[in-house]
Amino acid sequence: MKIFTYLRKYLPTVKDIQQYRYLHIFGDSLKQQELWSFNRQSTAKGVAIGLFCAFLPMPFEMVPAIFLAALMRGNLPFAVAGIWISNPLTWIPLYTPCYLLGAMIIGVEPVALHQITIFQLGWHYVALWLGCLIVGIVISVSVHFIISAAWRSQVRQRWKRRKQIRLTRGKTDTPAK
Repeated sequence: MKIFTYLRKYLPTVKDIQQYRYLHIFGDSLKQQELWSFNRQSTAKGVAIGLFCAFLPMPFEMVPAIFLAALMRGNLPFAVAGIWISNPLTWIPLYTPCYLLGAMIIGVEPVALHQITIFQLGWHYVALWLGCLIVGIVISVSVHFIISAAWRSQVRQRWKRRKQIRLTRGKTDTPAK
């Protein structure tokens, strides 16, 4: 995969990571090779972790994404990049369906944003979190399986192509009688 060789040039190495003092709060967990490798499992886990954390309605989603990537040994750059779908421009389209799902599950009547009072905020915040957790889990698990399946399909196609090349070479190399 050419894109991964391109990305490796610009991503920091484990030695580069050790030089940053402010990353010592994560301990030795950032030194794991799986966090920086581009294979099927770590890449799929990294993207899934990033998307899950993007659906968390909280500031600083990168901190749980880094901890989850280190804990589950997912690709850290993809985990951090997956969070970027959640930003102030995408909050309304991202969190509104989650809020409506959570409100439907706990039985709270959804209200418009300008109508929420301080007394109602508690249950609506619970509805938002519940909906975000459910949608985040469903999307991240789905994306994990889609990436794994696409990766396996690409590997199978490469093997078939190599096999065809070997077969055609074998037919041309055999001497004629």
